[in-house]
Amino acid sequence: FGTWRLNLAESTFLSGPPQYTRLTCKIEPWGDRLKVIYDMVGVRGGVTHWEWTGRLDGKDYTLQGVEEVVTNAYSRIGDHTYGVVFKVDGRITTSTRIGISADGKVMTVISPASNAQGQSVVNTAIYHKR
Repeated sequence: FGTWRLNLAESTFLSGPPQYTRLTCKIEPWGDRLKVIYDMVGVRGGVTHWEWTGRLDGKDYTLQGVEEVVTNAYSRIGDHTYGVVFKVDGRITTSTRIGISADGKVMTVISPASNAQGQSVVNTAIYHKR
């Protein structure tokens, strides 16, 4: 739980530059579920706000704040590791792995992607707990 801020300098986006200059992710308990809030500022200054509420049970839960039907399915893989399957209109678009450091201060998000040449690459986003 907590508020996490993306550190662009420590992250690598091999698929191309990120579409935002700032990303904050807040994770909090929500009854018997989790609530994940994403706040992003785009490279041209636009602000995006997404919210997801669900369990770590691998089931699809709808992402709020987007026009398409987007779901995230979070699951616990290990003590400090989680998986997320992203779907758009029921079709898997990516599977991401999230690791939390043993001291709970760094979150590493590893996502497969494709670069401009269509080659498979891996993006690594590093977040620090605020």
